[in-house]
Amino acid sequence: MSRTTQRDCGTTGRRGPDKERPAAWSAYGKLVRLFRERAGLTQQALAEAIDYSLEQVASVEQGRRPAKTAFTEAAERVLEAGGALRVLQEDVDRAKLPFFFQDFALLEAEAVSRFSYDPMLVPGLLQTEAYAQALLEAHFPPLPDEIVEQRVAARLARQALLSRKSPPMVFVFVVEEAAILRVVRSTAVMQGQLEHLLMCSKMRNVELQIMPTIRGAHSGLNGPMVLTESTDRKQFVYIEAQDVVSVRSDRNEVSEFWLRYGMLRTQALNTEESSRLIERMAGEL
Repeated sequence: MSRTTQRDCGTTGRRGPDKERPAAWSAYGKLVRLFRERAGLTQQALAEAIDYSLEQVASVEQGRRPAKTAFTEAAERVLEAGGALRVLQEDVDRAKLPFFFQDFALLEAEAVSRFSYDPMLVPGLLQTEAYAQALLEAHFPPLPDEIVEQRVAARLARQALLSRKSPPMVFVFVVEEAAILRVVRSTAVMQGQLEHLLMCSKMRNVELQIMPTIRGAHSGLNGPMVLTESTDRKQFVYIEAQDVVSVRSDRNEVSEFWLRYGMLRTQALNTEESSRLIERMAGEL
């Protein structure tokens, strides 16, 4: 089934542990080895030339760990790879994300608009590094340190979408007041997170609205949602709750979510009121 066909179907699945090495890491590693051998270099020689350890080079070649951008740029230069490694970097980075999220990350990367409702936590695209790390370290069953590091890096890398120029993206975030009241790890972490929210809310393509707890019943109480629209105006809804994920593209289903989201925006504080609330919360920490 092609990627396009898959996206035209509603899909539902359960999150699972990422047991296998991502194919993108293996493919990248094989290319590094190919270019290295063509250049007549040993792993040790390549490691010295790009200022990495032998273990790091071996791990990348074997697909056991992802290459970072700095590794790729150095290897491109030393191995004269002609951009072959650089073009795979985006796939390598995406494979750091949890497996269940990777397909949606492709949709997200191709979107021109992204609207979301988050009832429990600050959305990933607006998280600071310290906040994201605290959440991932609280995961149960516990994640290995290496996986936490990779997922934090991947989450931060996704945030480049906020400032993407071609094509630019429009973002609307509706976040429950309870999400920014929850002190994750420490008041210092939350202070930084609230300040970061205020900074992001000043971007011209970002709208941030807080749903006040004083609002009793409202149209988002069934749970979180993310709505995206692609350059060809195809719309998707992504839902994730309690380890179950679903991506829907049926026009009738998606239309209902957009209507529901429109009501959410009228029920939340406007952007100016939301910023004042965040500023007040930051001052009280």
